[in-house]
Amino acid sequence: MGSSTTEDSGDKAKNTAAPEYKAPQGSRSIHSFTIGGKSFDYEAEADWIVLRKDEKPTAEMFYTRYFLVDGADRPLTFVFNGGPGASSVYLHLGAMGPRIVDFGPRGEVLPPPHKLVENPHTWLQFTDLVFIDPIGTGLSRMIPDEKKDADKKEAEGKKDVEYWQLKRDLESIGEFCRSFLSRFHRWESPVYIAGESYGGFRVAKLSRMLQKDYGIALCGAIIISPAMEFTLLDGSDYDALMWVDAFPGMAAAAAWHKRARRLKPNEDHQSYARRAGLFAVEELLPVLAAGELLGPGRCKRVYNAAADFIGLPPEIVRAKFGRITIDYFVKNLLRDRGLFLGLYDATNTVQDPYPDRDDWSGPDPTLHVVERVFASGINSHLRKTLKLDNNRDYALLSEEVNRSWKIDTRNHALESQIGATDDLRYGMSINPHMKVYLTHGFFDLVTPFFTAERLRHLMKLDDKRKERLQVKHYDGGHMFYTWKASREAFFADMKEFYASPLT
Repeated sequence: MGSSTTEDSGDKAKNTAAPEYKAPQGSRSIHSFTIGGKSFDYEAEADWIVLRKDEKPTAEMFYTRYFLVDGADRPLTFVFNGGPGASSVYLHLGAMGPRIVDFGPRGEVLPPPHKLVENPHTWLQFTDLVFIDPIGTGLSRMIPDEKKDADKKEAEGKKDVEYWQLKRDLESIGEFCRSFLSRFHRWESPVYIAGESYGGFRVAKLSRMLQKDYGIALCGAIIISPAMEFTLLDGSDYDALMWVDAFPGMAAAAAWHKRARRLKPNEDHQSYARRAGLFAVEELLPVLAAGELLGPGRCKRVYNAAADFIGLPPEIVRAKFGRITIDYFVKNLLRDRGLFLGLYDATNTVQDPYPDRDDWSGPDPTLHVVERVFASGINSHLRKTLKLDNNRDYALLSEEVNRSWKIDTRNHALESQIGATDDLRYGMSINPHMKVYLTHGFFDLVTPFFTAERLRHLMKLDDKRKERLQVKHYDGGHMFYTWKASREAFFADMKEFYASPLT
């Protein structure tokens, strides 16, 4: 009887213990693609890496990887998008993966149903690829803390947002990369990182952190349509640089829509945009910085010239003292035609649903229109092609993550100089072999190309480091790779970038 009682107590204790954590099940399969009549086999995997804190699982970070079969010594590239709150689907199915969503020549959305097509310009031709979804995006999730959730009253209405802040987000990617390299025995592979938008900000920050704190030597950093310095994204009546940076992109859009009044005969929009950039720093910047200190006559002359560059009425630009918001520009450049432009690609237009209103309140013809295309593509690809058996909803772009994002709760309130350019300079300094490629779309008004043009000349690089920094821009917007010609050119440039020897 005594023996039986002891056994029952043990079973009871076992039954009341917290259930052991079980990671979700991924999928792995072999596929092939054909380039120039030659077939290549590759292994595709959709799975999770579990992040831990004090040896306890805290989060499941989802990834999709592609390894060329028998290509263990190839370069390996970690890829992510931005937001914050964006999954990796845009670079995955828009530019780099073996299959991509089908767009028109200039990124036009085709009629549904939306299908994937083979990508003849997949980066898998010169690098293995790992697409990472940060926590709260894609299929990446926090793991509930059973102890914290035991008290329902305390947990009610709260959500663990540990990873939704600048430093912890970067650390999670560092932890992921380190674990991935160990899991697949790839520590001897040439490692690259590539990111878009806030993901470009991540790349610049990680060029320092991965090497300094995680022991991951980088061969290259690819920064796509980045937001490098936060202070340049929020203008006011008392600063000047945000307005200067946005100006050449507006000029390019005005030239594209045939509203630019300073366009020379046979001048293309790229040359026009660069000329507008010189005007912005040489003439507009002093007036924005000093105002009427320079005299009303000079201000009027500069404002009139600025209006001609960007295609708006001179009286409007004068009334706004040269500070034209991108929201005002996309609403009003083609207002006489009932159209407004895309913030993320100002060549795109959509019929204005509220033509009588002065504020911009309609759908963005770039971001909001393509979302359904990528949603269809990633769900079909993961669940049908890669055979992933999981019922989670794939979060393309989480507004909850974006709204909840914190800079860093440990910083003082007045420490507002948040940026990544210093980190990039640091990363280039500690690794004299790391190459950097920085790129934008000419028609992106959200993260303007001219910011990169200015910052590259403020980085104080010596001649050797200047040789390792390439800056080039393409036709298109924030996701310029949805334009067929730009995607082809970007692919060719990246193929050369990866092939070029490390200095």
